[in-house]
Amino acid sequence: MSANLVVLSGPSGVGKSSVIREALKELPTTWLSVSATTRKPRPGEVHGENYFYVSNEEFDHMIVHDELLEWAEFAGNRYGTPRVSAQEKLANGIPVLLEIEVQGARQVRESMPDAVLVFLEPPAWADLEARLAGRGTESASQIQERLDVALKELESSGFFDYVIINDDVSRAARELVQYLT
Repeated sequence: MSANLVVLSGPSGVGKSSVIREALKELPTTWLSVSATTRKPRPGEVHGENYFYVSNEEFDHMIVHDELLEWAEFAGNRYGTPRVSAQEKLANGIPVLLEIEVQGARQVRESMPDAVLVFLEPPAWADLEARLAGRGTESASQIQERLDVALKELESSGFFDYVIINDDVSRAARELVQYLT
């Protein structure tokens, strides 16, 4: 695979992390970008591995100094991709995979038109509701907010180069690998 930038996006709770984890077993040379976020860590998450957890002030600094390839606000928190890390990997011939929200994917398409955009979709709305509730990490109002955003995101799947339905993680990961190679 030539070094390129690939974006995987989709609604919260659709299983992006699970599909990526499986796909990276087949694509060990692909670098998975670590995003910066103002969100507090969930149990078991590690700074620098899952996210770079930063304050609102630190995030503001990153925006002002153009240190983010893309950024978005989602569910009251901000998320962004550190620009330098991604550019260094690409310059060294290493493919880069971003796991970001739809809003961020649009920004990447504007700044890097050759990026490959992949949208991960749930097999059914009820599956998405069950996945979000099953995580047990958010309140009922936060889950509803994520579902409201998810509805809008699902309507934008036509913006992406490819759409994968996540009805089986292994199958979805194989499909992602096929698109990446």
